[in-house]
Amino acid sequence: MPKNPDRILYKIVPLLIALLCAPFLGAMPGVAASALHFSFDRPIDGSAAPFILASSKGLFRAEGLNVTTDAATGSQDAIARVASGNSDMALADINALIRYRDTEGSLPIKAVFVVYNKAPYAIIARKSRGIATMSDIDGKTIGVVDGDLAARMWPTIARKNDIKLDKVRTEKISAAVREPMLSAGQVDGVTGFSFLSAINLRDRGVPANDLAVLRFSEFGNEVYGHALIVNPKYAAANPEAVKAFVRATIAGLRLAIKEPVRAADEVVTQMSGGSRELELERLRAVVHDNIVTDEVKRNGLGGIDAVRFDIGVGQIADTYEFRKRPSVSDIFDDAFLPPPNERKLN
Repeated sequence: MPKNPDRILYKIVPLLIALLCAPFLGAMPGVAASALHFSFDRPIDGSAAPFILASSKGLFRAEGLNVTTDAATGSQDAIARVASGNSDMALADINALIRYRDTEGSLPIKAVFVVYNKAPYAIIARKSRGIATMSDIDGKTIGVVDGDLAARMWPTIARKNDIKLDKVRTEKISAAVREPMLSAGQVDGVTGFSFLSAINLRDRGVPANDLAVLRFSEFGNEVYGHALIVNPKYAAANPEAVKAFVRATIAGLRLAIKEPVRAADEVVTQMSGGSRELELERLRAVVHDNIVTDEVKRNGLGGIDAVRFDIGVGQIADTYEFRKRPSVSDIFDDAFLPPPNERKLN
């Protein structure tokens, strides 16, 4: 006896619907989300706004992710957490990753998305101490933090701009006293991140018109900055989760760029005693100086230009002897990026 066609359709249609909906199930209530632990490279401030928004506005959840976070004590610590497996992904300076990968026994950790298209390395100085531009540094005293990546890049930038290093006095200082020493006039300038030290000094009462922020990217520095890095085992086992995190990050970046005031409001709720005005200024600085560059406007967020990367590696090699000089494919994996048209700012 032939089967009833209506009964066959009754059974098939729900199966077809389930198959069509499968890619979206991660975002549906009641469906288990992919767990992902993420480390910031330092305590939360305005520069973390894209990730704060991705969490508070449900962008991670919409991608089927259950994201937990913590804060490392710097890029080296963030990389160590990813290497140990304590963190699945992290935000870390790609130049710290390059150095890590050159060490014996390092894991094949790679960056999968560049957040800061330009590294934030800078000398932050006071005009009242006689520094308004790079050429004014001759004869001055610069505070440098041992191991600081801006300090490591400084000799290269000095030579590139015809500054004689033997005419510049450097004083080794700890990160904890970097801004206090500059605000007290104990040094004429300090190396650091443009959006950190410059804004922190404002909080110490140094007027904006007394600050000279000499961004290395404006004086010939080609290196990229912070990027999303991923534990290789996690990436191999959970490629879709990594792609989802990248997509949510892009959405968070777009929101932070479009609505910085709202983003700063979200950030200060995650801080202890944070200033909305200062964190808004910090966010605007990092967006303008490090994220929304001409390269990003042309090519979209997150990618790397291989020629520029190689030039940047050469600049690192000015003061660092590589065991094996890396190519872009050694450090960066673009397999987790959406197509370029989905990474455009507009």
